[in-house]
Amino acid sequence: MAIIVRLDLMLAARKQKSRALAEYVGITEQNLSLLKSGKVKGIRFDTLEKICEFLQCQPGDLLEFVPDQPQD
Repeated sequence: MAIIVRLDLMLAARKQKSRALAEYVGITEQNLSLLKSGKVKGIRFDTLEKICEFLQCQPGDLLEFVPDQPQD
């Protein structure tokens, strides 16, 4: 099971920079980079809310569930 973070795609679609998003949300660019790469174990709802507010999107626009493929 994998959750794919599509934050880069949303930033590009909205023509926004990571730096501006990090500043708006109140997190470091390094932490935002970890989030974009999917290397975090979780995200606070207030952080997700701020990201959605900035990008004018829904949480489902940022996250995608991809089920594991069965191994034969």
